[in-house]
Amino acid sequence: MSLDWDGVVAFALSLPGTELSTSYGKPAVKTNGRAFVAPGREAGSFCLMIDLDTVEMLMETDPDTYWQTPHYAGWPAILVRYDSADPERVRAMITQAHGWNAARPKPRPRRKP
Repeated sequence: MSLDWDGVVAFALSLPGTELSTSYGKPAVKTNGRAFVAPGREAGSFCLMIDLDTVEMLMETDPDTYWQTPHYAGWPAILVRYDSADPERVRAMITQAHGWNAARPKPRPRRKP
């Protein structure tokens, strides 16, 4: 997997039950109706939706790769820098995020105004 948006999407789509979709008007890879990979709002990073305990652990163990802005603080999401020194761990975290989101209940449909 190359660590750029196209490589991240290709890897995420290789996981079972995934689809290319959108989240907040941007491209995203979803499983079980839930986005688990989306482009970051910050250049050079993508967003990974994963449980809060893992978010905390990743920021403590590899803050050069995994980080948050105030926008993401307190949410089950973390930014991942494409230039990570450990792309294998990034791939493992994408797989873990996929599993976590696949096991969650399907989101409720949004009401249209």
